[in-house]
Amino acid sequence: MKKSLLALAALGAFAGVAHAQSSVTLYGIIDEGFNINTNSGGKHLYNLSSGVLQGSRFGLRGAEDLGGGLKAVFVLENGFDVNSGKLGQGGLMFGRQAYVGLSSAQFGTVTLGRQYDSVVDYVGPLEAGDQWGGYIAAHPGDLDNFNNAYRTNNTIKFTSANYAGLTFGGTYSFGGVAGNFSQNQIWSLGAGYNNGPLVLGVGYLNARTPSNAGGLFGNNTATSTASAVTTPVYSDFTNANTYQVIGAGGAYTFGAATIGLTYSNISFRNLGANGVTLYQRGANASFNNAEVNFKYQFTPALLAGLAFDYTDGNSVTLANGADKDGAKYYQYSLGADYFLSKRTDVYIIGVFQHASGTDSTGQQAVAAINGLTPSSNDNQFTARIGIRHKF
Repeated sequence: MKKSLLALAALGAFAGVAHAQSSVTLYGIIDEGFNINTNSGGKHLYNLSSGVLQGSRFGLRGAEDLGGGLKAVFVLENGFDVNSGKLGQGGLMFGRQAYVGLSSAQFGTVTLGRQYDSVVDYVGPLEAGDQWGGYIAAHPGDLDNFNNAYRTNNTIKFTSANYAGLTFGGTYSFGGVAGNFSQNQIWSLGAGYNNGPLVLGVGYLNARTPSNAGGLFGNNTATSTASAVTTPVYSDFTNANTYQVIGAGGAYTFGAATIGLTYSNISFRNLGANGVTLYQRGANASFNNAEVNFKYQFTPALLAGLAFDYTDGNSVTLANGADKDGAKYYQYSLGADYFLSKRTDVYIIGVFQHASGTDSTGQQAVAAINGLTPSSNDNQFTARIGIRHKF
């Protein structure tokens, strides 16, 4: 009997040590608000929507100390709509993130699963949409993926340790198509520097056959279907063989003020290689995007920001040989965020966009604020009052 009691005590002590060296955290965000859209397909729209400033979510994050500075890590993160209760990211159970891997404080982290690319990691945080503007303040159609509209499946990811403010990393996503190694293949590289008042970031993203089921634009769905990109900014360019983004940004803080800049070059290369196209097969469509943003921390609880974003599309030759002038988008964003506590804040955002030229559909460009039904003309304004709670 004594031996049994001693064995149980030893097992209990061992379990206590194992528990102390491991952790699992439940976390989440609930973001809800009221919106006004002055032109939603030609009509005014008043509605509630979820996850604008940050996507509503809950997740599990865990780590286990394996000894010698090595840890096993995992994240399972779900997205959902507060108003309907439905799953986000096209109905995926863990559509935001799902990965497992190993982490070393000395060398960095290697993870495998559904993850963010390097443009999202290193440049995205420098745009206004990722700070105080939400997805409605992202670049038109989130055409450079700075606002993380698209995740990558089947991904191996490396993130370095922090070397005096410098971090770097990359991702590689297997296409998973037998006999065709490059189909649906996605890879990215990036680096960032964050030390004192200066923050810098660069990133590169390359996605093959992006409109395929399993391609970058088709990854936000629970079914094996091709992508259904609806924004007229680039919907008719997604049949390209390759989608490429080169991005860079920086921010500098002086006192309570921060000024930031981002730039991206987005190209859809070899149009028609992956579907029907309005354009000459093999042509390239590209955009240059530049944003300047500013925010001011009036008090520890109150900040306000403003931003201007300019998107310039190049001319592309139609199938009949005619040249089409590219679309141009001018976007102005304004926001304020007040923290009632460390976990709860209320905010207001306003975004105005003006469009000109010809969009990817070959029609006169209409304003198309990210995440909203496009306007019926060249102007669109939306405003939102919201509340966000973190747990």
